[in-house]
Amino acid sequence: MSTKSDSSRVALTAIYEIGKILSSSLDLQKNLRQALNVIATYLNMQRGMVCVQTDLQDLGIIASVGFTEEESARARFVVGEGVTGRIFQTGVPAAIPNVAHEPLFLNRTGAKRLMEDQIISFLGVPIKVGRETIGVLSFERNAGDHWHGFEDDLKLLAMVANLFGQTIRLNQQVANDRDQFQQENSRLQKELGSKYNLENVVGQSKRMQEVFADVHMAAPGKSTILLRGESGTGKEVIARSIHFLSARKNKPFIKVNCTALTESLLESELFGHEKGAFTGALQDRVGRFEQAHGGTLFLDEIGDISPAFQVKLLRVLQERELERVGGNKTIKVDVRLICATNRNLEEAVNKGDFRSDLYFRINVISIHLPPLRERRDDIPLLVERILSRFNRDNSTKISITPEAMHVLGKCLWPGNVRELENCVERFATMTHGNIIHEVDIPCQTNHCLSSTLWKYQPTGGVIPIAPIAAEPSHAAHHEFHDDGDDSAPLSQTERDQLITAMEKSGWVQAKAARLLNLTPRQMGYALRKYNIEVKRF
Repeated sequence: MSTKSDSSRVALTAIYEIGKILSSSLDLQKNLRQALNVIATYLNMQRGMVCVQTDLQDLGIIASVGFTEEESARARFVVGEGVTGRIFQTGVPAAIPNVAHEPLFLNRTGAKRLMEDQIISFLGVPIKVGRETIGVLSFERNAGDHWHGFEDDLKLLAMVANLFGQTIRLNQQVANDRDQFQQENSRLQKELGSKYNLENVVGQSKRMQEVFADVHMAAPGKSTILLRGESGTGKEVIARSIHFLSARKNKPFIKVNCTALTESLLESELFGHEKGAFTGALQDRVGRFEQAHGGTLFLDEIGDISPAFQVKLLRVLQERELERVGGNKTIKVDVRLICATNRNLEEAVNKGDFRSDLYFRINVISIHLPPLRERRDDIPLLVERILSRFNRDNSTKISITPEAMHVLGKCLWPGNVRELENCVERFATMTHGNIIHEVDIPCQTNHCLSSTLWKYQPTGGVIPIAPIAAEPSHAAHHEFHDDGDDSAPLSQTERDQLITAMEKSGWVQAKAARLLNLTPRQMGYALRKYNIEVKRF
C-alpha cells in the first residue's frame, strides 16, 4: 500500500515540477529539455526525447536528454516506421521490456551498444492536442533482469505528454502570430514609406523618425498643428502627409503661401469676396477656407502676416465662421488648420509683431522639422533619390562616387533639402560623364554660386567654422572664397578658431586644415584673409 502511495506522490511531484517549468518562459526547447530531466530523475530513466513532425513524412527531435548532439541529429523517423513512427501513426502508447528482442526498434541515434548482459527498456506515448497527434515522447532505461511498473510509468508519461502538447501548440501559435505581426508590420512600413515619404522627405535618420512618430500621433485628431523649421526642410510635404493620414484624406487639401500675397489680396484669397466688393470683383469668389471645408487648410509662412490681418484670422479660427469681403452673410466652415513658419514666433510675440492670442491658437501641436545639417544620415538617400528623378526626367544614367557623396555629407546646407536638390541637379547637368567624382562638386573648385548667399547669417554674422573638437561626421563644411571682397567685416570667432587650429597642429597648415575640414588652399586663403602670420620654427 505504501509503495502505491509513494508512486502516486512521486508522480504528483513530477507533474508539479514540470508544470512550473513549462510555464516559466516561451523558450520551448529549453523548457522541454528541463522537463525531460525531471522525468529522468523521478523515474530513473537514462535517455529521453521529444519528436515532432517536421514535414508531412518525417519526425525529428526538438528536445532530448542523455543523447549527444550528433546522436540527436541522426534521429530521423518516417511516419509509420519503427516504434516511434508507429506510435505517431496510430496514436497508441508502446512499452518494450527489451529492445534487443524488438525488430521494430531501429536504434537510429546509435547511442546503444547492446550487450548480452544488458537489458534496455523503452516507453513511448503520443503527444496529442485533442485528437490530433503532433509528436512522440519516449524514454529508455536500463531495466536489469526484471521489468516493473511500466503501467504507472506510461500513465505518468501520458500526462506529461498532454502538458507538452499544449505547450508545443501554444508555442506554435505564438510563433505564427509573431510572424504574421512582423509581416504585417513590414507591409505597413512599406505602404507608409511609399505613400508618405514623399519626394524630398527621407526619414531613416533618428531625427526624422521622431518627426514621423509625431506626425502619426497627431494626424488622426482635429487639433491645429504648427510646423516649425528652416526654409526648405519639407514643411509642405509633412502637411500633406498629416492630411492623408487623417480622417479628412478624401476631402480637399488647400495650401496658401501667406507671404506671396498682399494683405488685401490675402483676405480675399482666404475668405472670398462678393461681386462688386472692390474694383475688378466681377463675380462672387469662394475663398480658400470654404474650398477646404471638411478637409485641411495649410497656411505656409504664417509668421509673416500683418498685425491687422492677424486679428481677422483669429476670429475665424476661434468661431470657425467667416464673412466674405463685401458681404454680410456668416458662413460656417469645418477646416483642420495646419500652419508653418520658419520664424521664431516667441521672439515675434515678445516684440509685439505677432499676437499672443493667435500664437496660442495655432500652436496647439508643434512639430519641429530639423535642418539637413542635423540629419546628415539622410543626405546619401536624398542624393540618390534626386539623381534617380533626374535620370528619369532626362533619360540619363548618372551615378555618384562615395568620395563625392562624402563631400556632400560634409556641407552645411543652410538652404536644406531645396539647396541640396539644386546643387545635385546643377552638377548632374554640367558633368561630362555618367559618374560624379569629387572634383565635379562645385564647391571643390570654388564654383559654388550659392555659397555667397550663406556667407552671412540674417543678423549679419559670419557662419562660424565647425568647432575643432567636433566629430568629422557632424562638422560643418565652410569655404573661404577668394571673391575679392575685402570690405566684409571680420569674425573674431573664425580668427580665433584658425589660430587655435594652427597652434594645435604646430603651425603646419595642412594639419590645421584637416582639423577644420578645409582644403589646404582654403586654409591658406583664410590665413591671408584674417592677416594671421604663420610662425616658423
